[in-house]
Amino acid sequence: MRQPMIIDRSRDRDFMQMALALAEQGAVLGEVPVGAVLVQGGEVIGRGFNCPISTSDPSAHAEMVAIREAAQAVSNYRLPGATLYVTLEPCSMCAGLIVHSRVARVVFGALEPKAGIAQSQGQFFAQPFLNHRVMLEGGVMAEECGAVLSAFFKQRRSAGRPPL
Repeated sequence: MRQPMIIDRSRDRDFMQMALALAEQGAVLGEVPVGAVLVQGGEVIGRGFNCPISTSDPSAHAEMVAIREAAQAVSNYRLPGATLYVTLEPCSMCAGLIVHSRVARVVFGALEPKAGIAQSQGQFFAQPFLNHRVMLEGGVMAEECGAVLSAFFKQRRSAGRPPL
């Protein structure tokens, strides 16, 4: 029988701060500033930031990069008991990956009103057809996460570049 996951919210802000630092690394490279950190047993096992432009890989979202790194680190494509911290509400591609990799909990910062599938445009993780349940918490450091994105797009507009 599976052990229930013990949730320790005391470090949520610390791990989200790490994800924000990663988002800022992506911004420096001209990527949309989204960062992700995957934690299992209190230890960071995967990190990532958006890098589809620099890698010419449309799947290189922060969540995808962090989950790939974590799976390699633990030599398992399933990550039971893991918590994913991401600065922006996941899209449909990342939500599917989260379910398939058996991440237990997702903690996100800012809402993504256009493509967020956890809360904004649908409640993907609550769908009855899914064979894995994901605990979801949004709004952790939402203002800080949103500010990084707003600053990035404001800077792009002022430079006369399209918003991506």
